[in-house]
Amino acid sequence: MNVPAGNLLAGLPSGTLPDEMFTTLTEAASSGTVRIERILSTGQASPDGFWYDQGWDEFVLVVQGAARLQLEGEAERALGPGDWMMIPARRRHRVAWTDPAAPTVWLAVHIGGKQPPETPGQGENA
Repeated sequence: MNVPAGNLLAGLPSGTLPDEMFTTLTEAASSGTVRIERILSTGQASPDGFWYDQGWDEFVLVVQGAARLQLEGEAERALGPGDWMMIPARRRHRVAWTDPAAPTVWLAVHIGGKQPPETPGQGENA
C-alpha cells in the first residue's frame, strides 16, 4: 500500500507566481469528502467583489508568510505562521492580501461533500 508523504515547504518558488498554485496533497479517494492542499501565494488576492462560496467546510492554516482573509460582513483578519481558521460551508470569504515579498504557504483541508479539484478563482461571484 502506497503511503503518501512529503514536505510542505519543498519546492517553493524563488520569485513571484502569475497565479496562486494549488497542489492536492491527498484526498479520501473512496468518498471524495476530504481533500488536503498546499496553496502557494506570492502577492495574490481575490479580485475586488469576488467571494468564495463553497459547498464544503474549509480549514486553512498559514504555515509560512502572511495573509489577510475576509469573511463577508466582517473586517479583514491578519494571519501569520501558525494562524488558522475554520470556514463553514457556504460562508462567503475572500483572500484580501498575501505578502508579495515572500511566499505564503497555506495548508487547506476541504471537508464534506464531493469536491472538484481546486482551481484559481473557484467559487461563485455574486
